[in-house]
Amino acid sequence: MTRRARLALSDLNDSKKLSEQRREALADALWCFADQVVVVSASSATIDRDGLHVTNLRVMRDAIGALDPAPDVSLVDGFALGQGAPDHVQVIGGDRKSATIAAASIVAKTARDRLMRGPAASAHPEFGFESHVGYSTPEHQAALRNAAGLSPLHRRSFQSVAYPRLKLFDAVESGSPSAPGR
Repeated sequence: MTRRARLALSDLNDSKKLSEQRREALADALWCFADQVVVVSASSATIDRDGLHVTNLRVMRDAIGALDPAPDVSLVDGFALGQGAPDHVQVIGGDRKSATIAAASIVAKTARDRLMRGPAASAHPEFGFESHVGYSTPEHQAALRNAAGLSPLHRRSFQSVAYPRLKLFDAVESGSPSAPGR
């Protein structure tokens, strides 16, 4: 690794512990200096069908499997990936213990936020994703009320604290077609 790369990546840390501005700068540096970057995503419908944990494990296996050349072993944050997974070592709290896991968390978070601010915000302007990227802020809760429900991007299986408060699932029992399913 060059001195320039080391300097640009010196603040690698758990993505949740970094400011948005620092996360974005690190993501740009990772895209510039990393030998490989793989981003794999899953739709909300897939997560609703298979569950978040199962989907996360499959997406991590797919991302590792897409690396070419494949590493001898990969580090993953928290969970063993199950049978058929490439060789890996689970590291509990990995995003604060391993630079590569921290880098993966930064790439994942910034890729998601960029998707929400760009294509998702353009496709669903009524939700204001460009300002809250889908997190349960007061603005997002107001958009959910004003838009009469959830967008196709919202997970129906994820009943955040905001959903019951907004009574978005009450209509399911009454058979309303615009209501999200459980």
